[in-house]
Amino acid sequence: MAMRFKNLDGSGPQAFTRVFKWAVADKLAGKRRSSPARAVVPHVEPDLAVLATPPAPGEGARLTWLGHASWLVQLDGVSLLIDPVLRDTINVVIRRNVAPGVPVEKLPRIDASLVSHNHYDHLDLPTLKQVGARIITGLGHAPVFQGQGLPFHEMDWWESTQVGPVRVHYVPAQHWSRRGLNDANEMLWGGFVVEGSSARVYHSGDTAYFQGFKEIGARFPKLDAALLPIGAYDPAWFMRLQHMNPEEAVQAFEDLGAMAFFAMHWGTFKLTDEPLDEPPVRLDAEWLRRGWPRDRVHVLPVGGTHTVRHG
Repeated sequence: MAMRFKNLDGSGPQAFTRVFKWAVADKLAGKRRSSPARAVVPHVEPDLAVLATPPAPGEGARLTWLGHASWLVQLDGVSLLIDPVLRDTINVVIRRNVAPGVPVEKLPRIDASLVSHNHYDHLDLPTLKQVGARIITGLGHAPVFQGQGLPFHEMDWWESTQVGPVRVHYVPAQHWSRRGLNDANEMLWGGFVVEGSSARVYHSGDTAYFQGFKEIGARFPKLDAALLPIGAYDPAWFMRLQHMNPEEAVQAFEDLGAMAFFAMHWGTFKLTDEPLDEPPVRLDAEWLRRGWPRDRVHVLPVGGTHTVRHG
């Protein structure tokens, strides 16, 4: 079947020869960087009594990092999950390095789960079924969700839908998709802008650095928070076409024109060759190099919460 979707620049998934070189040849030849499978990543116990009630209209957006790309975003009386992956493993073999910020059984009532794309570390069917909320995602995901008893709504880039009073926009990312052997780029990938009465939050999904950040920032000015990935970048020759390193994430933040940077996609699953705890060190160094205010960058502990609002 022909690939259905492409990136804004026309690119698709990496060629098999490059994938083989990364996954097999370089590994056998000892050319890949070696780092421990585990690391200490800060984790705090969330205040479940506070999380039980979303902020009211005018009270901003409460952001809770659940680990990896998983977030609980609450605003205007609505609770949303983004890319919830709250089990101990993905793909059976990749184990969590740090427990979820909030176990799935202790989450507040969820109004919708937003799924950026179909990779297993972002779309976890058992978690989504346990949550049981309506799913909002990109075009082409019906084969995953049909027959699961879960209502779902598909969107193209730049399309929007409502969750109560909250507006959810699906925006481009520079990535790719695959869940099986023969479905490369049959399902769209992207990010989300979540817009309420007093806060506007961007979650990038998985993405490389690309010119789309400038367009997203132009279409959605004054983003109060940008949730951006800083991990899964080594080796650069292979990963840079689908993931950002911390320095590129900082440039994306500048392109977006956002007010506050929130780090994600690090420390939870060992997917690539850099040490699990290296990304925030590089992020801190780049922030320092640019001389930017410290109060605009947030590396939350897993389970940590921060509230943002306009002005």
